Amino acid sequence: MDLYPHPFKIDLQWCLSQLKKAKKISEKDVNLIQTTSRSKEQLNWHPLQWIAYFNVVDQTHPESKLTLNRLCQWLSQGSNVPYFVIDPLKADVGKLTQVMSQEFAVRNRILAVEIFADRVVIGTDQPFFTEWKSGLGNTIKNKSIDVVLLNPEQLTRYLQEYYQVSRAVASAQGLGAFKSEKGVEALLQLGDVSNNPDANDQHIVRIVDWVLQFAFEQGASDIHLEPRKDNGRVRFRIDGVLHNIYDMPSNILIAVIARIKILGRLNVAEKRKPQDGRLKTRTPKGIETELRLSTLPTAFGEKMVMRIFDPEVLVRSFEKLGFTGQLLDTWKDLTSHTHGIILVTGPTGSGKTTTLYSTLKQLATDQVNVCTVEDPIEMLESSFNQMQINPAIELGFAEGIKALMRQDPDIIMVGEIRDQDTANMAIQAALTGHLVLSTLHTNDAPSSLTRLNDLGVQPFLSAATILGVLAQRLVRTLCPHCKKRVNTDQQLWQQLTQPWNGTPPEQVYEAVGCDQCRHTGYKGRVGLYEMMPLSHDLKRLVGQGATLDQIRQTAYQEGLQPLRLAGAKRIAEGVTSFEEVMRVVPL
Repeated sequence: MDLYPHPFKIDLQWCLSQLKKAKKISEKDVNLIQTTSRSKEQLNWHPLQWIAYFNVVDQTHPESKLTLNRLCQWLSQGSNVPYFVIDPLKADVGKLTQVMSQEFAVRNRILAVEIFADRVVIGTDQPFFTEWKSGLGNTIKNKSIDVVLLNPEQLTRYLQEYYQVSRAVASAQGLGAFKSEKGVEALLQLGDVSNNPDANDQHIVRIVDWVLQFAFEQGASDIHLEPRKDNGRVRFRIDGVLHNIYDMPSNILIAVIARIKILGRLNVAEKRKPQDGRLKTRTPKGIETELRLSTLPTAFGEKMVMRIFDPEVLVRSFEKLGFTGQLLDTWKDLTSHTHGIILVTGPTGSGKTTTLYSTLKQLATDQVNVCTVEDPIEMLESSFNQMQINPAIELGFAEGIKALMRQDPDIIMVGEIRDQDTANMAIQAALTGHLVLSTLHTNDAPSSLTRLNDLGVQPFLSAATILGVLAQRLVRTLCPHCKKRVNTDQQLWQQLTQPWNGTPPEQVYEAVGCDQCRHTGYKGRVGLYEMMPLSHDLKRLVGQGATLDQIRQTAYQEGLQPLRLAGAKRIAEGVTSFEEVMRVVPL
C-alpha cells in the first residue's frame, strides 16, 4: 500500500485506488461506487462500509465477495496493524472506559479493547492516523500502547454502548450510598443520610435494558444477578456454560434487581424469602419472549436468576432437537398411545421441558384436550390448558392432577413427579385412560423405574402404566468454522463404548476456537438420548421388584443404547468432541 509521510485518514478515493492497485476490484465497480449518491446516514459511514455495501466480487478470489470483514482484513495486512474482533463477553467495560474520556474516544474514533499490566490495546478504524497517541500517552502512565484495527461497525456500536453503560452505572452510583443492605453482615454508615438509587431511576432503567438486550443478542439461556461482598456480578449462561459479563457496585445491582421485580410484579419489599414471577418482553428482532424470574436471599443480599425461554422452542422440529431414525419412530409410537405414562429424565438444564413442549405441540390437535400442571408455567402456549401449582392455597401437583381429571383431558403433562402423592395421582390418571407425560430427575432411563419404587409406588402399578422412559443430556456442538480433524484416541473410544466396542472412526474432530464461537470451540447444543420402551419382559421384571442391575441388563439385551453410545455416535459424526461428551454423560 502507498503510505504518506505524515499521519493521514484514509478516504474513499484512497481505498478504491489501493483496491484497484491490488487488482481486487474492477474499474466498473469503482465507477459504480464513486457515482452512487449516498443518504444522510451513509455520508457518515467509513469508506470500507460504503464499499462493502455494494457487495462486489473480489477479483483475486472470484468465489468471494468484498464483505466488510474481508475489507478489514485487507486493510489490516496492508497497514501492518493487527485486526481485532471485539468479544463483548470478555470485555471489562468498567475498566476499558476508564482508559480515556468519552469525548476523547469519540473525537478520535478510538476505543480501549484490552488492558494488561504493562500495555493497553487501543482499537481504531483509521490505522494510519495516530495523532491521538501523544494525548493518550500523558494519561496512561507506565504502560505502552498497542494499536489494532477494528471493524468500523463494531467500533461505532461499542464506542456508544460501553460508555453509555458505564455512564449509567456511574450516574446511578452518584445518587446514593455505596453500601446498601447486607444480608449477613450489616454495616452501619455513620453520618450517611443519602439514599440508594431508585429502581425507577432512568439510569437503572437503561442498565436493565442493556442487560436484557445483551443477553438476547448473545443467545443466553439464563441471566444471573449475584450480590457479592463489594461488587455485584452479572453472568450469562450460554450453551450451558456461565460467562462473567459485568461487575457493578452492590447497591446498583440491588436497584437493578428491584427494577426487574417491579416489571415482574413481585413484592419489592419482601427480600427475606424466595419469590417466583414471570416477565414478557421483546428481543431486538421484535420476537415476544418470556422470562421466568426467581429470587433467593443470600448472605450478601437478594440474588436473581432470569430463565429466558426461546419462543422458537415450541415450533422446533424433532430433527432439530436431535431425534433421528429409530429413536424418532419409537418416540412417535409411544406418544401415539391413548393411555399410560411416558417419563423424560435428566438433570436440570438437560432439555426435558423443551422435549415435552415440542411433543405436546405436535399432539395438541383440535381433536384432543391437552392439559398441563406445572411449577411454574414455563412457556405460555394457547393450544394447551395450563395450570400453575400454588402451595400457598394447598394446590400441589397431586391436587392439580386430581382437578384436571375432571376436565375431560386426553393428554396430561405433569411438570415433575417429586413425591409419592404426585406419582400415585399420575398412575391413577394413566389407569383411567389418559396419556400422562412427566419428568423425573435420574441419571439414566433404567434408574427411573427404581426411583418410582423409592417414592413409594407399588412395582405392579409402575409395570402396568409406564410405556417408556427417555433419558437425555445436552452437549455443545463443535463450531463448524474452526473444528479440527485429529486421530481418534483408541483408549478413550473404548472407555466410552464399553462393552459395545464398535469399530472406532479413524479420525474425529476436536474444539479449536475462533471469533465465530468466542474462542470456545463450540456453537449451539444438541440432544443425546437414551430411549427405553417397556417390553413385556421389562414390565414383568419391574412388577416383581427386580434390582436396578437386573433391569439395566435386560434393557441392554433388548437393544437399549445408553447415553454414552449416543455420545460416541455424535463424536463419530463430527458433531461434538470426546471432552464434551465425557463432561456431560455419566460413565
